[in-house]
Amino acid sequence: MKDTFLKKHGSQILVHILFWMLFVLVSLFVFSRYYWKENPFLQYLSILVVIVYVNNILLLPLFVKKKWYIPYVFVFAIISFFATQLYCNVFTKCGCSVMKCLSDYLWQTLVPLIFFSFVWILYRYIDKQAEVERVKKEHTEMELKFLKSQINPHVLFNNLNTIYSYSIEKPNEVPELILMLSDNLKHVLYESNAETISLEKELQFLDNYIKFQRIRTEGVKQIFYKTEIQSTNKKIAPLLLITIIENAFKHSTLNSDISISIMEKNGLLQCVCANDYNKNEDSANFKIGLQNLEKRLQLIYKDNYSFIIDKSDTFKVTLKLNLA
Repeated sequence: MKDTFLKKHGSQILVHILFWMLFVLVSLFVFSRYYWKENPFLQYLSILVVIVYVNNILLLPLFVKKKWYIPYVFVFAIISFFATQLYCNVFTKCGCSVMKCLSDYLWQTLVPLIFFSFVWILYRYIDKQAEVERVKKEHTEMELKFLKSQINPHVLFNNLNTIYSYSIEKPNEVPELILMLSDNLKHVLYESNAETISLEKELQFLDNYIKFQRIRTEGVKQIFYKTEIQSTNKKIAPLLLITIIENAFKHSTLNSDISISIMEKNGLLQCVCANDYNKNEDSANFKIGLQNLEKRLQLIYKDNYSFIIDKSDTFKVTLKLNLA
């Protein structure tokens, strides 16, 4: 707890210590005609410290919270005036007029009050910005988890359907399919929780998915799938490409071709997926998943991606990601 306090407030404490050291040295130099033990400024310093920290701990938080900015200026001015008069008439006993007193000594009260008020406002602003960033980060993480949760059930449901049909028609091939499903489950439930994973793991997940789809669509759809990867060690956000590929299978017409190409060179990944589609179908039906994907891309990659949907002859989706 002590370490946490020092980590959070250490810089503020250091600023306060350095200011008071500098302020005392300057004031003593200005009032060098006094002996140290008789210096009225050293006697007044304890009261000045109280004034400064009452302002920082009580007055500033109260007035700023209630947005009483103009009343605070008046209170600030009154405190400065009477503190200066106290210094003149009680500590230095200079016998000066009010104006002379203010012109000679007001700075000693104003400087620490203004400086520490500014420091308080500055650190409050920094804390608020940090809080805003923390909330934004938490919101982004929650939104990403929500978007990913919409992907997982679709993928797993399709794979389970495939295994079910094979358990009836070709039970001997079911064990291999269960192993593939196990790998995909591991990827979806555990590995995809990381911010990024290796491109190799993501491609293995896609390979398994394509194998399932070849089985499910055998004799109904023809799949052209190719990958050309220069470096499988590149990192990518998990479960991005599956949305494009799954969308192609879900909304392609019967007896049609599905073309999937994934290429990576010098850290630039390009995924192109094209399929025939029913032009009379409501486009909103097959845009939901792609809209969720684009939201994820905006949150994760910002300006480091290109996402294009072309609905001319075929439904073609092109995604380019900068993985460098």
